[in-house]
Amino acid sequence: MSYSTIISNNSLLSLATKFSTRGSRLQLQCTLSMARSAVDETSDSGAFQRTASTFRNFVSKDSNSQFPAESGRYHLYISYACPWASRCLSYLKIKGLDDAISFSSVKPIWGRTKETDEHMGWVFPGSDSEVQGADPDHLNGAKSVRELYEIASPNYTGKYTVPVLWDKKLKTVVNNESAEIIRMFNTEFNHIAGNPDLDLYPSHLQAKIDETNEWIYNGINNGVYRCGFAKKQEPYEEVSMEAMNR
Repeated sequence: MSYSTIISNNSLLSLATKFSTRGSRLQLQCTLSMARSAVDETSDSGAFQRTASTFRNFVSKDSNSQFPAESGRYHLYISYACPWASRCLSYLKIKGLDDAISFSSVKPIWGRTKETDEHMGWVFPGSDSEVQGADPDHLNGAKSVRELYEIASPNYTGKYTVPVLWDKKLKTVVNNESAEIIRMFNTEFNHIAGNPDLDLYPSHLQAKIDETNEWIYNGINNGVYRCGFAKKQEPYEEVSMEAMNR
């Protein structure tokens, strides 16, 4: 999928006019293009279409795995304003992983992520007292979540989202898909969890959980995004009725 949000810095875009061929202008635009946010994830019909998360590695209780479940190795970056990130924090707390996995929160509103372009996204406060509940990035010194992704992958062109499960040892993003992070917290850290016997996805209920989650996710959890980011009336009403009809 191509990324259509182009940096609108006038001094940079004006360079495009100096290129004599259409191909050269296109190449410059591609160079200046940057990752989209949820605001841009709409189709030509005006409907919101969420793109998949891109970091999909898995922490394992197997000590020989690339990402073994070790106490103190991982950090969870969240925003209290993001429900997807908040469910990861809920799992961390309920499973009693406070001493095994550290966490911190960005500011609850977006800000400029770089001075060189106009991208808006999750940013860290400048001090511990700037915003209640938000923390500076003491691990990597990043000013934004965007910087974390660029540390992990300098050529990354996806979205800069939370949650982020970060590997302190390898200095990289392990996973940024909340549904997978909560599965890891539920099963892979039991040997260092405060509540290891608590199974939030028991085998005898998995089919029912998956069935229920299917309509809750599509109609409600993701439904609010499909309504909020819809750019035309028809997809807005379609999603609204889908949720209310349940």
